[in-house]
Amino acid sequence: MRINLASVFVDDQDKALRFYTDVLGFVKKTEVPLGGHSWLTVVSPDQPDGTELVLEPDRHPAAKAYVAALAADGIPATSFAVDDVHAEYERLRALGVRFTQAPLALGPVTTAVLDDTCGNLIQIAQYHWPPAPGPRLRRASGRGGAAGPP
Repeated sequence: MRINLASVFVDDQDKALRFYTDVLGFVKKTEVPLGGHSWLTVVSPDQPDGTELVLEPDRHPAAKAYVAALAADGIPATSFAVDDVHAEYERLRALGVRFTQAPLALGPVTTAVLDDTCGNLIQIAQYHWPPAPGPRLRRASGRGGAAGPP
């Protein structure tokens, strides 16, 4: 089993497609007209046959409330991996993207959070894994559970 689709609700598919392709750098994979909206997906140019992101219209009342609640609480709708969060942050800021969180190191990951202009906060993340060589925590002997990775 594998993930082949993920989705974000968007308030305007045309605007979302422009942002996700022209600004973030994804490429359109699928666009199937379905009346007033489309089945619209984008993919990473590095993985054209990889996981597709559906730019899903937020027309259902529950979707609008869900997106608004996440954004109001500062919770990203999804996360995209990048090779260098600081460089991506600077590139996107130069394009006028608004960030709600500048790059922040959080142990094995550095994240930043941006506004996708379509109702969502999106996290970009640089993973620092596997950890650099050096001393590792070992499991505690006896009772008490693990102190860290084996």
